[in-house]
Amino acid sequence: MTKVILNNYGNSRNHRGIVLLVTLVILVVLATFGYTITCRVSAQHRRSQYIMDYQAALYGCDSGVKFALSTLETIMPKLISRPNEPDFSDLFHMNEVEYQELLDELAVQKGYGDSRTFDFPSDTNDMNDITDTSAIDDFNLMGTLGDINDMNGFGDFNEPNSLYIRGPYGAPWPLVAEATQFDVGTAKVKIEIEDENAKYPVGWMLMDNQEIEREVLAGFETFCEWMDVNEVQIYGIEYELKEVARIKPFKLTFKTVTKRSRVPVRSSKTRGRKRSSRSVRGRRYVTTTVSASKQAAKQASDFARLVNSPLVDSDFLARPTVVSESRKESALKYMGMWGSTKVNINTAPRHVLEAAFMFGGDADKIATEIIQRRRIKPYRTIDELKSDLLRYSESIRKCQEYITTVSTFFTVRVTATSGVAETSTVIAIMKDGKKITQIAAVAG
Repeated sequence: MTKVILNNYGNSRNHRGIVLLVTLVILVVLATFGYTITCRVSAQHRRSQYIMDYQAALYGCDSGVKFALSTLETIMPKLISRPNEPDFSDLFHMNEVEYQELLDELAVQKGYGDSRTFDFPSDTNDMNDITDTSAIDDFNLMGTLGDINDMNGFGDFNEPNSLYIRGPYGAPWPLVAEATQFDVGTAKVKIEIEDENAKYPVGWMLMDNQEIEREVLAGFETFCEWMDVNEVQIYGIEYELKEVARIKPFKLTFKTVTKRSRVPVRSSKTRGRKRSSRSVRGRRYVTTTVSASKQAAKQASDFARLVNSPLVDSDFLARPTVVSESRKESALKYMGMWGSTKVNINTAPRHVLEAAFMFGGDADKIATEIIQRRRIKPYRTIDELKSDLLRYSESIRKCQEYITTVSTFFTVRVTATSGVAETSTVIAIMKDGKKITQIAAVAG
């Protein structure tokens, strides 16, 4: 009897153990199911939110593009005088420590102490000595989407710790003015206009001219060495650009072309009362005139499509050499990838100037002289440059086809962010007075 009771007791314990085990399994299954459902709901919510954010960013970007294009005709940037400030030319190879030391020197020079504790005076009139944004002359053809604020010459008045080295237009290089920012719904839109004539024209590598091939390669390789591009990478991009040149050679200058083409004409004649007709073939000549500006715009458009296509691997050029809160440096930042043909001596940094003057010799000496003098007064014409640097006038004459004092080629970058979504569009334009020619647009 005792044995039977013990057996029943043991069976009861086994049953409770099985029930407990089954319960635990069910709980684990329910927990897993609940976690899976929660993750899926959360993922779906994130996807839905991203779609809404992306649509808002896309709408904001489109609105920014329309706003930028509608105001470009009235934009007139002005070069500024920077006699007592460091030039922007050599910032590209400075690490963050060197850059901060330069800012400290500038802040101390202006009587504001260390740049890291920099603050602006409350009286805006006190800024006149360091923010002289008056134009030397209105000899450039383009400007900003808004007036350049006097506070922005030395830093952003709304952000007291944002001291920076001014570029040729007052904003950080290569911007022609401070970025314009505004909200469109939930999207934050930023519009930046960059001076493409301040960059090295990659199109030079596509020129079909054996007489200057050596100078072109020397200038390009010098530029790449300044930007820490190694020999293997230089050889690779040179080969890719030569392949592009076979498809579309690059020209520096254009002349108005008049074409006379023969167009066949078909006419009908009716005989007698019958409505029978016969086709009579004739010839008519049509004269078409293609202006130099249209030819240049067409070449720039074709160039932009080819160079920004998979034919050219520019990923390594976009590799950052310096990244900080205030600066992002890379070789691609200094390369004109949209079809510009000339370098503006008033707005180009040192290594771009040296590459441009490689065509005539004395490149490093001429670049140094220009950098020292343009801070006081930018050059109006190339003849003024030759007169100012008389001993280098012959070298400058040889380079005259590749340099300018007026920028006419720009890119407009519109970036819109909403939540975690971001969209951007880059538009390349040529500006001749109030006439705007859109070259190409790339959406990212």
